[in-house]
Amino acid sequence: MAFSTDSDSGGPMAQINVTPLVDVMLVLLIIFMITAPLMSHKVKVDLPEATLNNRPDKPLPTPPITLAVREDGSLFWNDEPITKGLLESRLSIEAQKTPQPQINVRGDKTTKYRIVQDVVKIAQGQGMRKVGFVAIKER
Repeated sequence: MAFSTDSDSGGPMAQINVTPLVDVMLVLLIIFMITAPLMSHKVKVDLPEATLNNRPDKPLPTPPITLAVREDGSLFWNDEPITKGLLESRLSIEAQKTPQPQINVRGDKTTKYRIVQDVVKIAQGQGMRKVGFVAIKER
């Protein structure tokens, strides 16, 4: 928006009107002057004291469980043959342990993902939280 001056040229005014800028700055200054003392009040909290002399030992990491899946659907628990019913019962026992062991699922190259997905769903359905996949890096 251009304003014209009282001069005879009738051209736009080339100077910035500073009055609104000063008004905004004064309002901001007043707001900061009021809120700054409010932010400096501190609440005194009595924190509990910690004794670091008797720290509990870290639990030993549990070895991961490897589930191998073949193309025909046969399952292996740490290289031992297992059925789906026995797999569910073992996984429910392992899910109750603290800390939970990790489940590593291995599948053959020719195993369909649907079969591997069924094993992962069984593991998650029994309460296992750490389910991962094992693959071989390409050479």
